[in-house]
Amino acid sequence: MDESPFTDQELLAYLDESLSVELMSQIEATLRNSNPLRVRLASLSLQRNEGVHSVGEIWRRNRLSCPSRSQLGGYLLETLSPDYLSYVEFHLSQTGCRYCAANLEDLKAGLSKATRETERRRQKYFQSSAGYLSAKEED
Repeated sequence: MDESPFTDQELLAYLDESLSVELMSQIEATLRNSNPLRVRLASLSLQRNEGVHSVGEIWRRNRLSCPSRSQLGGYLLETLSPDYLSYVEFHLSQTGCRYCAANLEDLKAGLSKATRETERRRQKYFQSSAGYLSAKEED
């Protein structure tokens, strides 16, 4: 029996590349040195390809516990209920969901760009208004 520290679910998630970077690295390092773990991973992959799926695997593969993009946006803007804010924080920090982390980074980049654009527009309007007011005072 293999004394691997990894569960079947973790190994299947490894195949889907849906684990945290740290856990992915741990599994890769262990795979390099453990022939029994490589055999076990190949067996799990074969079972999956033959159509043997658990409820947990279906749940993970379809990312049913992942918040939607709009919910991640609400998390970023802190407009979600306190309970859901806590859930999203847990999902991001404890499960290490790379899909949601990537989505959140994309949303942050978009928000940063929108903020810069809004500030640029505000400055442009201020400058044009200041010129208009100066001309009006001279009249």
